[in-house]
Amino acid sequence: MGNLLYLVHRLPYPPNKGDKVRSYHLLKHLTQSHRVFLGTFVDDPADEVYVDTVRAICPDLHVARLNPRMAKLRSLSSLLTGQALSERYYQDAALQDWVNATLANEKIDAVVIFSSVMAQYVPLRSTASEPPMLVDFVDVDSAKWTQYASQHRWPMSWLYRREGARLLAYERAVAAKAQRSFFVTENETALFAKLAPECTSQVETICNGVDADFFSPDPERPSPFLAPDSHSDHIPLVFTGAMDYWPNIDAVTWFVSDILPQLRKTWPQLCFYIVGRSPPPAVLDLAGTAVVVTGTVPDVRPYLQHAALVVAPLRVARGIQNKILEAMAMARPVVAATSCVEAIDARSGEELLAAADVSDFVREINALLKDPARAAAVGQAGRHRVVASYSWVAHLGRIDRYLK
Repeated sequence: MGNLLYLVHRLPYPPNKGDKVRSYHLLKHLTQSHRVFLGTFVDDPADEVYVDTVRAICPDLHVARLNPRMAKLRSLSSLLTGQALSERYYQDAALQDWVNATLANEKIDAVVIFSSVMAQYVPLRSTASEPPMLVDFVDVDSAKWTQYASQHRWPMSWLYRREGARLLAYERAVAAKAQRSFFVTENETALFAKLAPECTSQVETICNGVDADFFSPDPERPSPFLAPDSHSDHIPLVFTGAMDYWPNIDAVTWFVSDILPQLRKTWPQLCFYIVGRSPPPAVLDLAGTAVVVTGTVPDVRPYLQHAALVVAPLRVARGIQNKILEAMAMARPVVAATSCVEAIDARSGEELLAAADVSDFVREINALLKDPARAAAVGQAGRHRVVASYSWVAHLGRIDRYLK
């Protein structure tokens, strides 16, 4: 057993959004064989109640409080320094002091970074006496910001493009000093190798997983949907995800404005459920006769299990989407954006369905609704794929070779 310093940009619990699912399972994996010193942020007051839960998993814990509004204002100072906004956003003096003390007073055998912005808290490895650093980038965040730029008008397009360029320079510096860097898909790994060719030999893929025992159909699980008076013809379509995340906002807005009206010409009983925490006004305003915005729910599984089908119309997305794996694990047919399907090791058309544009989504959803037997078969095939290919234990074990 060794001592690990694990730095995460957001409290890795509860595992209710993509990055927290991955960071939580990585924490569980690391604590099985190592003593872990965890430094992290709480950026949502609702997560305060879970600090003790994390401390029970990892007693050597330091939690810094982050006020998103103040952090955004603070990050603007990077416009004067040439840094990426993301670096300044996650700077905290007390967390830095704790990291310094931990490195000075404990024999740390390795540093594990979750999200590149947390690498700023440790010296980039330059001497043999410093512990090796492993970085889970998850996705190429710089590419995400650059992609955002194309979706916004000036001045935000300029700001996002600048962030993409500054963050890429930072990511390259971090990866160059890390013993090993990880990304969530082969596509993301290849993209980073293209953007940072000097790091090609130091990067590899650790895929996401899903807890297929937790996300499994249960015949005793009641439906959460409130059907109209007819009860029998209510058709719920479901999207899940953290609704304060811009790609999710864009996805549901696009679905409601461009896709749902066409579907309801054939299926007037369709109701689109947007299930996820912290919906902003732009999402709340979508609610109406054919759209339900749930906000935070205690358990997403009933919504997945009793959905006619699950949609993931993400036009801006990077890497494997946990929301898709979870829906597949629940044996529901999924229609997702082509870019999301390409990131998953599954047979398109058999284990989930891909759609590139509005007409694709309308066609694929219509076809499933007209053929319930095929929809059920796609759902079952999707679950079998998740069970066979997306075990957290199998994937996360790949990091162990660097922790000996």
